[in-house]
This record gives sequence, structure tokens and C-alpha cells, in this order.
Amino acid sequence: MNKSELIKALAEEKKLHIDDATKIVGAFFDSIKDALVAGDRVEVRGFGSFKVKDYNGYTGRNPKTGTVVQVQPKRLPFFRPGKELKEFIND
Repeated sequence: MNKSELIKALAEEKKLHIDDATKIVGAFFDSIKDALVAGDRVEVRGFGSFKVKDYNGYTGRNPKTGTVVQVQPKRLPFFRPGKELKEFIND
């Protein structure tokens, strides 16, 4: 399922106009992104949680040329599924 399919499913299930459903889904994702950028953890009970992990820089190698490269520190989003979601998928 992609974002447009999610919007369509929300509009059909809740009998909303597609523009209203688009605003709702957009606001939901924007809120999650804003919280993660601010360093907050986002938890949706029964679904899972999102957080940002910080990774230190390191010295690596370009696999094609073998040259040494410096990899910069970075922050990456991480999703951990909740217990109820895992149980739902496995039943």
C-alpha cells in the first residue's frame, strides 16, 4: 500500500472527500516527521514506535576503487513494530 492508496482507503471508509483525506494523511505524516526532527520518539499504541538513531562517523572503503573515504555521522529513522502488530501479522 502506498500513500495514495492509504488516502483512498481512508476516504472510502470514513466517507470523506479525497481532498480532506489527503489533508488528514499529510498532517499525520508531517506530525511524525516534525517530532522525529525535534528528537522526540513517536509511539502509536498497538502499531509501533518511531525514533531517530544517531550513528557516528567512521573510516570506510569505496568497494569499487578501494580508496579510503570518511563517512560522516548521520541520524536515521528507525521503526519498531509493536507487540499487537506482530501478533496480528503472525496469526
